[in-house]
Amino acid sequence: MRTILPPIAVIGAGFSGTMAALHLSRLMPERPVLLCEKSGAFARGLAYATGCTDHLLNVRASNMSAFPDRPDHFSRWLEECPLDRAAWTRSTPAGLFAARGLYGRYLTDLLLAALSEPGPASHLMLENDEVVDLAPAEDGFDLTLAAGRRRRVAGAILACGNLRAPRGPRSRYAVDPWDDAPLDDLRPDLPLLIVGTGLTMVDAVAALRQRRFAGPILAVSRHGLLPHVHDATVPWPAPAIPAAARPSLLALLRVLRDETRRAAVAGVDWRSVVDSLRGDSIALWRGLPLAEQRRFLRHVRAFWDVHRHRMAPPAAAIVERERAGGGLTVMRARLIAIDDQAGYARVTLRERGAAATRIVDVQRIIDASGVGRVAETDDLLLRRLMSRGLIRPDALGLGLAVTDDLALVDQRGEANRPLWTLGPLLRGTLWECTAVPDIRGQAVELARTVADRLRDVATGMGGETA
Repeated sequence: MRTILPPIAVIGAGFSGTMAALHLSRLMPERPVLLCEKSGAFARGLAYATGCTDHLLNVRASNMSAFPDRPDHFSRWLEECPLDRAAWTRSTPAGLFAARGLYGRYLTDLLLAALSEPGPASHLMLENDEVVDLAPAEDGFDLTLAAGRRRRVAGAILACGNLRAPRGPRSRYAVDPWDDAPLDDLRPDLPLLIVGTGLTMVDAVAALRQRRFAGPILAVSRHGLLPHVHDATVPWPAPAIPAAARPSLLALLRVLRDETRRAAVAGVDWRSVVDSLRGDSIALWRGLPLAEQRRFLRHVRAFWDVHRHRMAPPAAAIVERERAGGGLTVMRARLIAIDDQAGYARVTLRERGAAATRIVDVQRIIDASGVGRVAETDDLLLRRLMSRGLIRPDALGLGLAVTDDLALVDQRGEANRPLWTLGPLLRGTLWECTAVPDIRGQAVELARTVADRLRDVATGMGGETA
């Protein structure tokens, strides 16, 4: 009789989950792969579900292949894409940048191609529902969906993506940056407030103007920093970092500054130096003692982020045009309080260094403050897994604690269950784990690890027969 093995569940179908599922389905022809997504937008997630053509990837198209061993895969796909390239891509001296919605179509094409393949990929199954619980079972987990259905799975990969940051003061005028519906009836005479001045704020401004909102936009953040802009770069060798410097944040910063000065003397921009660190960034992060990592988060993170995660030049042009014309004001300030009124919100801001607060009336408040910490998440599945002691936050509370092979560590410090993660939930462990170039290799290695683990289990225990 044919052996029927329970599926491996991949929870979350953004880039991380989709690629993990695709690799698993090809490595494990004997076992189904269940890809679960609560939003319905498989292979897209929040990042790539947008239809705004001004929402551009902040990584050049040449480095956006989904496969680490096929670096030109996305570029070749672009050449064959039937969509109008003038609308969905921007060619600049810094490189070609594609719209994020177009990248979502690329990932969807990969998923559809896998689903239509004969053989192993036919074991790839899609589940359009939210996973709300994973209860330990003798041979894996009992997976519960929001609709109430349950399935036995041999193991699970948490690919939840970026977690929402904790909400600030409550207001009925607060809206999600990816939800267009509350922005349909905006008035041109009243400001709109964006909390955060990073890449999400840049996207929000572009979307508002594309929707023909003509009113003033106020963006606030603690430092008031905007992401820097991509420019043409040249290869630059990674700096030789002495072993003695690696445990010290201050020493590492000195090395980076010295290297930037050497590059400038050679006529090379600082961007090339920052990019040269990509191959060593995880080792550098993991080499820092916990106290130094905390120091980085307190004092350096905001400045590092604006240098490391840069704007595509066309996106930067929109921001610069808006600032120059007075349509966008960027402030170094914190949101202190919100007092909802009839038709608007009265917000209290405290500008950096100011003794007195400032009152501003705004019609909407868009939260673009960034990603949240897993220790503070309201994600139902993660909260339940933590309450059961099956997972725990990493030492910084940013993501989840894992072993070197990305198995999740429980509250006793053990990693015996078939439970793994990848992508943004590894921030505290790897730091550089949110962009496609960071995740695509993770997906390959994790798929191999999971396939080997489950194959060993199946060999030792067998499965059901039909």
